[in-house]
Amino acid sequence: MIIPNTENSNTEKIADFSAHINKPFRRGSWKIAKDLPSSFKYASQGLGYAFLSQRNFRIHVFIGFSISALGVWLNLPFTDLAILVLTICAVLVLELLNTSIEAVVDLAIGRRFHPLARIAKDCAAASVLVCSISAFVIALLLLLPSILLKLGL
Repeated sequence: MIIPNTENSNTEKIADFSAHINKPFRRGSWKIAKDLPSSFKYASQGLGYAFLSQRNFRIHVFIGFSISALGVWLNLPFTDLAILVLTICAVLVLELLNTSIEAVVDLAIGRRFHPLARIAKDCAAASVLVCSISAFVIALLLLLPSILLKLGL
């Protein structure tokens, strides 16, 4: 939900993060990357921005690594581990898309309030919520039998 005139708006976060980026390096970032290394460089900058500026992205990364480690420790079959990894990646991708949508909406409307901007941001956040709940249920279904076996229950 958009809260007008807050000190910690996404626009200010973007501006703060932009100060940490080497300006000549990003000067042509609006252009299409001419080679594969440039594409990977821009993608890694996006991941870095999300990790440094988005608390929920960091939370999802931490939970994802923890669940993956638990799956490996429980000796889950490779197919179950693959399902876990795909589910975790889906949550992270949606978190990145949510961040992108929020940034574009903030860029388009600035500090003004618009009900369509609120809808766009709320729906993007809801997509992450739905995927996170689904990922939790999938992880529970895949991990619970092995956890119960390990505990002897």
